[in-house]
Amino acid sequence: MNAIAMTEVVDATPDVKLRITEIFASLQGESTRVGLPTVFVRLTGCPLRCTWCDTAYAFQGGETRTLDAVLAEVADHGLHCVCVTGGEPLAQKSCLPLLTALCDAGYSVSLETSGALDVGAVDPRVSRIMDLKAPGSGEVGRNRYENIALLNAHDEVKIVLADEADYVWAKQQIAEFELARRCTVLLSPVAGALDPATLAEWIVRDRLPVRFQLQLHKILWSDARGR
Repeated sequence: MNAIAMTEVVDATPDVKLRITEIFASLQGESTRVGLPTVFVRLTGCPLRCTWCDTAYAFQGGETRTLDAVLAEVADHGLHCVCVTGGEPLAQKSCLPLLTALCDAGYSVSLETSGALDVGAVDPRVSRIMDLKAPGSGEVGRNRYENIALLNAHDEVKIVLADEADYVWAKQQIAEFELARRCTVLLSPVAGALDPATLAEWIVRDRLPVRFQLQLHKILWSDARGR
């Protein structure tokens, strides 16, 4: 990585601190980056409580780290791709300087966000992987639809579906907001709730302009943390 750029960023923001649940290297399990070796920076805290959430352990706890320390640990893993996730990473104001610092250091950076908070201030070099919460999540009312107009071809929208009602809702959102014209749209089944083959058949039947996805990390490592 660009050590000079990283040093400049750290010196410019010596007081930035973040609450970190974990930092680890694994394969990216979702999005169009699936399968890429990636460093994950999981920030602590989330204002949402989705019924199917699989990272509730990141709601509380964590360790306060300086931006300098986070960048150093990311660099130690020696990978080009970095994913900042949570919880809801944008719930911490220091997420924004973290994203910029990672981009300045030469990483290919993605952000996994719930879509409930404003994504407009995110560094434009970051690929924003933004959820739209379907009714089955229990948090459909938290969707910030103003975010959709901010998305571009560099970004992605992810919709996790628990049942057929969620699928019908997702089709409506895709059509109403012309999501597929704006960016890649990802549809995922809730593990144990919606049969993946059934979702795949619906997508093909309806000729939806989306990408079907499963969580690769769960296929490989079940629900193990830090993988």
